[in-house]
Amino acid sequence: MKKLLTMTASVIASLTISFSVLASSGTKLDHANTNINDEKSLQNGAQLFMNYCSGCHSISFMRYNRIGKDLNLTNEYVEKNLMFSGNKIGDQVIASMSEKGAKTWFGTTPPDLSLVARSRGTDWIYTYLHSFYKDKSRPFGVNNHILTNAAMPDILWKLKKNQSTEKFDSDVRDITNFLDYVGEPAKLVRVDLGYKVLGFLFILLLLSYLLKKEYWKDVKYGKWRAKD
Repeated sequence: MKKLLTMTASVIASLTISFSVLASSGTKLDHANTNINDEKSLQNGAQLFMNYCSGCHSISFMRYNRIGKDLNLTNEYVEKNLMFSGNKIGDQVIASMSEKGAKTWFGTTPPDLSLVARSRGTDWIYTYLHSFYKDKSRPFGVNNHILTNAAMPDILWKLKKNQSTEKFDSDVRDITNFLDYVGEPAKLVRVDLGYKVLGFLFILLLLSYLLKKEYWKDVKYGKWRAKD
């Protein structure tokens, strides 16, 4: 329990420090239009995140086998396509980069992204990944309209260069969708259960209305009075 509380505090602190400075330009956020019920989007987003983001960023509130179960992926698929650091299937998703290496290369430790979708929102993530531009004054030659002087390089530049605009936008949306799922994995169950409960209540309402009409016949016409 103590370890979990410490981890939670660490994640919240890193998010607060890393995302506290917003661009002064007042850039309007684009609508991400994500849908966590889109299983193919989540699967693609998971693979893109593991390939392009997990080297620096952890999602320590998630485990590989939980991702596989929620996204209907076999353990064999997860081990082959989502795990690259010799981890075990039940391990937490921890960045492969060491803290010492991160501070040497970026000047800071990249934040854990477990809760970024809940703290910043999906529109912010989607717009942020679209907002890199060339800036020779920065160490990696890029800056960001949303997060000024971000230490992060444009890790998706190769996708942007080799794909159509539509495909790149779709991939960024899938990554955003995956991080939305990571922020609250139970949402998949909660939303599905919510629809079932609403359906049950609708049927119950219909049956209750028909039952009420049947009971009130005696009140309206009298028990022995013939109907008009």
